[in-house]
Amino acid sequence: MARYRYGRFAGGDPLAPPFDVRAAVDALGADVMEGRSVSEALRELLARGQDLGDGVRRGLDDLHRSLERRRSALRRSGRLDGALNRAREQLDGALAAEREALDSSDAPADAGERHERLDDVPEGLAAAVRDLEDYDWTSPQAELAYRELRDELREQVLRQRLGPLAGGQQGDAGQQGDSGQGDQALKDLLADLNALLGKHARGEDTTEAFETFMERHGDAFDEDPADRPKDVDELVDELARRAAASERLMRSLSPAQRAEMAALVEAAMADPDLAAEMAALSEILRDLRPGMDWRSAARVDGQGDLAYDEAAAAVGELADLDDLAAQMSQQHAGATLDDVDVEAVERQLGSQAVADIRGLQRLERELKQQGWLERSSEGLTLSPKALRRLGQSALQKVLADLESSRRGSHDERSAGAAGEPTGSWRAWRFGDEQPLDAVRTVSNAVTGTLLRGGLPRPAGPEADSGGVGIDVDDFAVVETERRGSAAVALCVDLSWSMYAEGRWSAMKQTALALQHLVSTRFPTDALQVIGFDRWARRLSQAELATAEPSWVQGTNLAGALGLARAHLARHPASAPVLLVVTDGEPTAHVDDSGDAVFDWPTTPETLRATLAEVDALTRSRVPISTFVLGDDLGLRRFVDAVARRNGGRVLAPSPRRLGEYVVVDYLRARRR
Repeated sequence: MARYRYGRFAGGDPLAPPFDVRAAVDALGADVMEGRSVSEALRELLARGQDLGDGVRRGLDDLHRSLERRRSALRRSGRLDGALNRAREQLDGALAAEREALDSSDAPADAGERHERLDDVPEGLAAAVRDLEDYDWTSPQAELAYRELRDELREQVLRQRLGPLAGGQQGDAGQQGDSGQGDQALKDLLADLNALLGKHARGEDTTEAFETFMERHGDAFDEDPADRPKDVDELVDELARRAAASERLMRSLSPAQRAEMAALVEAAMADPDLAAEMAALSEILRDLRPGMDWRSAARVDGQGDLAYDEAAAAVGELADLDDLAAQMSQQHAGATLDDVDVEAVERQLGSQAVADIRGLQRLERELKQQGWLERSSEGLTLSPKALRRLGQSALQKVLADLESSRRGSHDERSAGAAGEPTGSWRAWRFGDEQPLDAVRTVSNAVTGTLLRGGLPRPAGPEADSGGVGIDVDDFAVVETERRGSAAVALCVDLSWSMYAEGRWSAMKQTALALQHLVSTRFPTDALQVIGFDRWARRLSQAELATAEPSWVQGTNLAGALGLARAHLARHPASAPVLLVVTDGEPTAHVDDSGDAVFDWPTTPETLRATLAEVDALTRSRVPISTFVLGDDLGLRRFVDAVARRNGGRVLAPSPRRLGEYVVVDYLRARRR
């Protein structure tokens, strides 16, 4: 018998309403209308930020500026060779105190020999530290200063390289010296750590080994048990980040400083076995995280001296900031905000930045999960749902620009009994042939009776109970539309001048508005959008919405009219409607060999090819409505000649009112 186990739902409230991203879709669509690709529009949306219902989240641009401010502060934080300067000062102080003790009245008998020994100390800092390892100090203060120099650098190195693991080891090591139990405990910890990571590197199961390691060395962690690493991968990530920062620190120093720092660290470690374990740890971490930045240098140059661990931390944070900047740039193929390291964001920019990033991640995720965006072989594309939204928004914008009287004239009321019901009703008018809406008529009659004095109350069981009076104004008829269909061809200019002159968005919004109007209000109409530059081609709704401007010269109106004529011929029973939107006279045509020929100014061959298509449409009784954008005189003369030749119309709207003109002309032609 099947058994089931239930736990807490981890994906938020399953009954919560879907995240409202319609405003984001509209903003995305506005950028697509301007000619950007969907991927570019999404990057622009995430860069700006978006209102998520609980306030406007900062976009990636604001976060980038925060990263840059943080990066500038780190670069001015101090000098990377501060540990060398600090060690030099401590050593000089120790030597000065020792010489002062040797020159005092209670100096030992061999003070002269000791002076000679101090005079022979090597110039190099690391060599001097190593040379004084077995020196018998006269001054306790000098010896303490020397021991502090070595122990301080040792603690800084351990704190930087081991992080929380060094918490339980530093004090013991400093108190007991090189041969004390602290060193042995640290070497045991490093040996067990290297063994654990070695198993992990070989692909072995390290679950039990990790638990054993934590039981044995858990007290070495100086952080809250809840914050300790949960598995080997978390431990490797933390240690590798620190090791890479140490490596980058060394590469950020000059060659001389690098050699001196390496020798000084080795001298501070003192125990060869301990140094060997540290080196082995670095090699294992490099093998486990080869993709981490181990080789780049950093520019950090401020006024103060940074200790070794402070300098390595600054270099590591700069690397974090560089990685975050690359992740937020979203430049590589298939990039998403889920690639952003949220923990690094919190380390560098704080909890508010994390909230901003999570909000943008959720926005990007919801756009895909709710079906607004799709990923195809060609990259990110708008889904049919998003295209419908863009068409609806474009149509609403067009209708909002229409005057109320003009908008009212769009409705066709004289459809007759053969019309198709729209689901609405209207008041009856003399001569109407539409069927009565009985429910609405009775409802109007009851309301009208009450308004005219109300129903009389019966005085007794035999009294007249009154009735409902039906007035002429109470009658309602079913609203219908004509079932006749139209074949519509919309030819839109895609040449570079449309984008350069700021007409691209208006053209796309107009075409999408017309597509939405036809698909929702007149589904029996056959609409074909045709784009033309040097070539003419049919455009689907998706191709139109995502069309991007390209540096293509040529206006092949002849090819567009030819495709329009073929489309209208496929629907002989429908009323033909041909609409052309352009901002330039024809400058291209297809020759007999099938090649597109471009020449400016217009050649006689291009004019003949274009007028041949105009004449063919005229013979087929297809009027051409041309919408002229711009003030090109050559285009005005050409379209005026075409209108006289064809009997169509020429309109010259501004780009802002293009949609209004096209929609009104379509409805006018349809009524005709």
